[in-house]
Amino acid sequence: MLIKSKVIFGLALLIRLSIQASVPSDSHYNAGVVEFRSASALTSAARLNDNLQGYLDILAQQEAENLDIVIFPESTLNSNDQSTFVPDPTKLLVAPCDDVENVYHDFLKQLSCAARKYARYLVINLTEKELCSSVPDDPRPCASSGLNIYNTNVVFDRLGQVISRYRKVHLYGENKNSTLLPEYGWFDTDFGVRFGHFICFDILFYTPAQEMVDKYGIKDFIFNTMWFSQLPFLTAVQVHQAWSYANDVNFLAAGSSNPSVGSTGSGIYNGRNGIIVATMNTGVGERKLYTAKVPKYETQTRRQRRSIVPKPTIRLSKPDIFLKRDYLQNYESVLVDLKQGTQLQKDLCFANTSFCCSFDLKWQPLALQENSVHYIYRLGVYDGLRNEVAAETNFLKNCAIFSCIGEDIMDCGKIFDFDTDVVFENVTITGTFPKANGYLLMPNSLKAADVMPVSVGHFEWSEVAAKSNQIQVRYSLNTTTSNLLAFSIYGNYYDNDVHVESKGDGAMSIGISVLCVVVVAILNLVL
Repeated sequence: MLIKSKVIFGLALLIRLSIQASVPSDSHYNAGVVEFRSASALTSAARLNDNLQGYLDILAQQEAENLDIVIFPESTLNSNDQSTFVPDPTKLLVAPCDDVENVYHDFLKQLSCAARKYARYLVINLTEKELCSSVPDDPRPCASSGLNIYNTNVVFDRLGQVISRYRKVHLYGENKNSTLLPEYGWFDTDFGVRFGHFICFDILFYTPAQEMVDKYGIKDFIFNTMWFSQLPFLTAVQVHQAWSYANDVNFLAAGSSNPSVGSTGSGIYNGRNGIIVATMNTGVGERKLYTAKVPKYETQTRRQRRSIVPKPTIRLSKPDIFLKRDYLQNYESVLVDLKQGTQLQKDLCFANTSFCCSFDLKWQPLALQENSVHYIYRLGVYDGLRNEVAAETNFLKNCAIFSCIGEDIMDCGKIFDFDTDVVFENVTITGTFPKANGYLLMPNSLKAADVMPVSVGHFEWSEVAAKSNQIQVRYSLNTTTSNLLAFSIYGNYYDNDVHVESKGDGAMSIGISVLCVVVVAILNLVL
């Protein structure tokens, strides 16, 4: 009887696979990313059960029926005291669904069974535990529990097997361990696509994110995140589009949904074609699946720009979403006097360095009614480390125009709760950037109404080789634009990054970061 049941299950699975699976010859694959609000129950067990049921409900939705792959966000499932062992796919392919010895936590088994039931690739993020004795070459001290605790991505194939495991490299504010050496996460699918995957703050550093592009040529990426948006250059969807565009890769981002602490933002992006679908949420957040047909890169013979898939626009205001602020006071900046004329050409250099940017602006005359309020703008240049307090830093070169709610620099990186009447007819920024062993130049932009970037069809971007191992970059708006918060050539220079390792006892040797921090107090509320 048992054999008969297994045969019936196998036949049913083959039928499902034949109906749903994309194949290597297809020009697209079907993907879904989940914006997920964590449970707020009092106990970790109750929170886990609520979150798990939310995951299973989404996987069972009709909208998910024909998907090849579904991605859930960072830190929205379990917590340290509900951690689980995870099989190592480099040693043996294991389906936790078949675990009869209770090696793995029940939630991992249920999700493995769900991947098998729906014949879908499934990417989750969880809190993993591992015996310190399993890594005898690690000289760092072990916690008294005898365990390492990791922030880990787990990938199931259509049979529920764990085929990839990645442990986050760039930890911030998390009571987690790092691996002795950085790990890389990628996997191949039956529909002919190789995916790389990484977690949250990893995106701003070379290893592993940028390295998988530069050294391994991966063109499709999965990004699990609990991002904490920061004005004016590092809000969630803004970063997603910029990274995807600059690398010309497909980018599938699943974000935690807790706008009150600044955590929201999910989407699917097609490189130089821009956003296929994306969301930034307000209020209490949501549990929602966003789906798209994603073009495969080897089949794209002619690239066409695409506009954002329409979603009802909800103005994001200060009470609806918490937005952090960058250290703009460290920029070399000058005010733009919008009341004097309607255009400006200006060169600006950073401090006593040779890094300079050129700006060419044109705007419509302001309607200067009595007591009218509008954004004030500054031109800014920066060349140096992002000075996160006691945190891992990254080196930037940035040419930017950004908005302010007053004339003081401390008024910049803040937003009004209403639309203003500043309309730019043209913004063009040019700069000469040095080549380096590891760097990425990104078109970075943000609009106020929905905290979304400027659509790729509304700007022009070019990079031209210049003398002395340099690149001339030109970035310009090609359409009239209102409510602009930022427009910049944002350069990450990875060779100059300062790396801070975590200790082996589960505690970080750095303090709390102002971006992408998974604060223990917040996690206690949402997990």
